[in-house]
Amino acid sequence: MKTIQQALPAKKTIALVAHDGKKHALELWCSKHLNILSQHTLYGTGTTGHLIEKRTGLPVHKLLSGPLGGDQQLGALIAEHEIHLLIFFWDPLASQPHDPDVKALLRLAAVWNIPVACNESSADMLLSSPLMNSQMPREMPDYQGYLAQRLTI
Repeated sequence: MKTIQQALPAKKTIALVAHDGKKHALELWCSKHLNILSQHTLYGTGTTGHLIEKRTGLPVHKLLSGPLGGDQQLGALIAEHEIHLLIFFWDPLASQPHDPDVKALLRLAAVWNIPVACNESSADMLLSSPLMNSQMPREMPDYQGYLAQRLTI
C-alpha cells in the first residue's frame, strides 16, 4: 500500500492505558508530567482513566475498561486519526485475558505510525522530545488511494 504524509498536530491527543499491575506506575508518571500532559487532550481506558483523573485532576475522556472493549475503542480512534500518541504501561510478566485486544491496539498504532511508549523510560523520552509540542510529519497508509484503486479494478 502506498503511503501519504500527514502531520501530527502540536496539541496531541494522548491515549493512556495500563494493565492492573502497572496502573499505579502510570498514575505516578502522569503526576510527574502534569504540566506537559495538561497541554494535550487525554483519553484513557476505564479504570486507568478514572485513577489518573482522580490523582492528577487532569480531565480524561474515559472509555470502557480494556477487557470490556476499551482497547478496541482506542484502536478505532487510532484508525480514525483521533489518537496521536499511545502511552501503554503493559505488564510483560502477567498474563492478560484480553491479550488479543492488546496486540490489536499495538498493531494499529504501528500501522498508523503513531508514537508508542510501553514503559516509563520510553514515555519520558517521548514527552521530552522537542516534537512533543510541535507538528510532526509522519508517513501513514494511503487508505483513500487504496480504495480508489480497488474501485477502478
